[in-house]
Amino acid sequence: MPLAATGDLIAEATAQHRAVAAFNVITLEHAEAIAEGAEAAGSPVILQISENAVAYHRGRPRPIARAAAEVAAQAAVPVSLHLDHVQSTELLHRAADCGFSSAMFDAARLPYSENLAATRAAVVWAHERGLWLEAELGQVGGKNGEPPLNAHAPGARTDPEEARSFVAATGVDALAVAIGTSHAMTSRDAVIDHDLLGGLRAAVPVPLVLHGSSGAGDEELARAVAGGIRKVNIGTALNIAMTGAIRERLAQDDRGVDPRRYLADGRDAMARTVTRLMAVLAPGRAHAA
Repeated sequence: MPLAATGDLIAEATAQHRAVAAFNVITLEHAEAIAEGAEAAGSPVILQISENAVAYHRGRPRPIARAAAEVAAQAAVPVSLHLDHVQSTELLHRAADCGFSSAMFDAARLPYSENLAATRAAVVWAHERGLWLEAELGQVGGKNGEPPLNAHAPGARTDPEEARSFVAATGVDALAVAIGTSHAMTSRDAVIDHDLLGGLRAAVPVPLVLHGSSGAGDEELARAVAGGIRKVNIGTALNIAMTGAIRERLAQDDRGVDPRRYLADGRDAMARTVTRLMAVLAPGRAHAA
């Protein structure tokens, strides 16, 4: 089916009090696994390509975006394409031409006033081109190999009143909030501040996004969705599944040289992970699909 629009998927999820899973795409195998896992779950999904993934592909977003779009077009469930964690304005301005219907502009590293101004400019540009734009307030640590922020460090958590003002001033379509998770976690012991989430949900009129979701256990994720999270970003969980399967295959066949054998195992492991996590975020949907 044709590429879905991220804004439409989020709006539908919001109306149904559930969340849309947004999985990070690094390779073609990631995109294929995500689509396959979503089909098994009977749920729509977001394929997201980060600025880091674009850098991995020599700074060229179009080839991996077009490959992901072709996978999406052949999926039996709605799939959208999202450009994630963009700090480069130049890269953001290439989003529409690469088939993305949405982007996350990340200026959270900047002081509040600069974040607000940069995000507002990004929103104006995106909305003029029909793109849905997400931003971040507070800092979800662990990006680019940096250590997670201390939960009590200044700026480590999103303040509800500041979030209310930020959303009103920038016009963003969704807000990623810092409520206790961190990027690139390989353990699942993050503790989400559900009281803070409740305060943010009451203060902010746009959908809330959870980053660093691989570090939260199933119960924490399900509770966060029940508390108002409408987009859940997942990346490291897929990489753990893929790497583990590849290591197991190579350990069994240390003379093998055909990458299709171990990449297929990695792809299958990621697809199973996608299906399992989708059941946490939208329980019962697969039976209704």
